Amino acid sequence: MSAIPDPIREGLARGWKVHGGPHAAPPAQIDCDVAIVGTGAGAGITAEVLTKAGLDVVMIEEGPLKTSSDFHQRESEAYPSLYQESAARKTADKAITILQGRCVGGSTTVNWTSSFRTPPATLRFWRERFGLVDMSEAALAPWFEQAERRLNVAPWLTPPNENNDLLRRGAEKLGIRAAAINRNVLGCWNLGSCGMGCPTNAKQSMLVTTIPAALDAGARLLTETQARNFDLANGRVSALNCVAVRRNGEPASAQITRVVAKHYVVAGGAINSPALLMRSRLPDPHGLLGRRTFLHPVVISSATFDQPVKGWDGAPQTIYSDHFLDTQEIDGPIGYKLEAPPIHPVIFSTTLAGYGQQQADALKAFPNTHSLLSLMRDGFHEQSPGGSVKLRDDGSPVLDYPLNAFLMDGARRSFLSMAEIQFAAGARSVTPVHELAASYTSWAQAREAINGLPMKPLLTRVVSAHVMGGCAMAGNERQGVVRADGTHWQVENLSVHDGSLFPTSIGANPQLSIYGLVTQLATQLGKRLGGREAMLA
Repeated sequence: MSAIPDPIREGLARGWKVHGGPHAAPPAQIDCDVAIVGTGAGAGITAEVLTKAGLDVVMIEEGPLKTSSDFHQRESEAYPSLYQESAARKTADKAITILQGRCVGGSTTVNWTSSFRTPPATLRFWRERFGLVDMSEAALAPWFEQAERRLNVAPWLTPPNENNDLLRRGAEKLGIRAAAINRNVLGCWNLGSCGMGCPTNAKQSMLVTTIPAALDAGARLLTETQARNFDLANGRVSALNCVAVRRNGEPASAQITRVVAKHYVVAGGAINSPALLMRSRLPDPHGLLGRRTFLHPVVISSATFDQPVKGWDGAPQTIYSDHFLDTQEIDGPIGYKLEAPPIHPVIFSTTLAGYGQQQADALKAFPNTHSLLSLMRDGFHEQSPGGSVKLRDDGSPVLDYPLNAFLMDGARRSFLSMAEIQFAAGARSVTPVHELAASYTSWAQAREAINGLPMKPLLTRVVSAHVMGGCAMAGNERQGVVRADGTHWQVENLSVHDGSLFPTSIGANPQLSIYGLVTQLATQLGKRLGGREAMLA
């Protein structure tokens, strides 16, 4: 890998203005036009657009600045250094494990590159229920096109690995439509280690696209620096107070860095963005802040096959089925998207149920193991209100996310759908990831057993890598924290530009929804702030 160029190290050598962590210590005060909290999907897009508009931008990132030279395809290195809480962030009751990035580039540095535009049914729901009258396919299409060109979102033409092709073959046998997933990659080596950082810089994450572009244009970056709270005066943010943190998130110094800007953009990701506004005691007259936070709760089905599957080998997630979304009314019983996630030893062993001999047997069968996940579309039914972000005594966030009977009904139907597809694809056995499930050797046996499983939190293993909502946008202040243009309803020089904007879940992997929407919001913001006309691509 030593021959692969490292654009981050090259940029640092050129004189990028980076402070914090192993870089130069930040000054006591920084003045700028726009301060952006975060460096993930929304933050990266915003930084590039605003610097192109001629504005002076500062980015504040809590995690470290890692580069392709640091990505060695090792879980033991990646999870502690690139993820929130070492890839073990959990909801308040510990019933859901949440994967979120915590590094420069945020979750875009560690995601699996799946790129979907916001589904039309979701946009229609937002128009009808949240007054977002301009949220139509036609209105958003130019912004999606701009983001897709910039980030090389395109069909993945390489044949799927066996893990994904089993979903395609099983669905086809049952007459269920399955299709290929667009990916944002350029010159991909098909290694399969996207979740540990791309060692070849093929993944077009914020780490190698928008953030270098912004830094080359003169933007500044504070890394290993936490945005602690805003100061308010006369209905405006007057300063952002930041503190240095260690790699584990603990304070590294008592020194405060004050960032004084004309405008502030919060893009730290759902959970962290609402928490920042809560710590700052921003106005919340309708009690909406941190509420209606959504996860796409995910349940998993594991299967063993006679042939090797090698779920770690090749592009990680390239086939999907929306059959169980398209055949379900959006505001009826919860629908779900099916995908085939990659399988790596640490995530595999810590996600599957069981221990001792049961886990040893599962690991022995690891090369022949296949997995499917069901991504549940939450937020469209009165019994699916999502969760609430709260603050611990030390100001750190935690998400309270009740798994009620409505969601658990979707989990049971998901287990049934996935098991049927896996047996149709030729599985020797199927094991729903549930503490009381066994390994079933026929579809009939699995169907009977799954229908009898107690669908309860902690017994049913639930995970998620998609966090949305908590600072929802809406056409009126009684339904949303921010306006349709991303500006806070009560604080005129504060905007939100990340997945926390969404008033429901997306019903698809959300990164492209963030890219497209924020391209529009950032372009409009640049004009309002007096910047020159700028385009992402």
